[in-house]
Amino acid sequence: MVTAYSKGKEGERLAALWLRLKGYRIIAERYKTPYGEIDLVAKRGSLIAFIEVKATKTVNDGLYAITPRQQQRIANAAQIWIQENAANDELDYRFDALIVAKGIAPQHITNAWQVE
Repeated sequence: MVTAYSKGKEGERLAALWLRLKGYRIIAERYKTPYGEIDLVAKRGSLIAFIEVKATKTVNDGLYAITPRQQQRIANAAQIWIQENAANDELDYRFDALIVAKGIAPQHITNAWQVE
């Protein structure tokens, strides 16, 4: 029996591999804070991407699963990551989604949402 947890872990493993193939370096996996968790933190050049991974049946299902409330929790967690890891660095930040759906290549949606 495949649980949601194991499906999510496998999705994150595939997402990390996909990102590495695209030239990203994974610098944190399942980064936990009191505000929530960031699935992957990846770096390419001077860009840090905070990535929410969804393993779903379709890309649209995955995108709809990232609710505004979840986006805000990820943004709050990202602020902690920045303070702990890169507060004085000259970096660009963005929020990405990476959808792992059956039968298609992973879909990396860059700048999937903005935080005010």
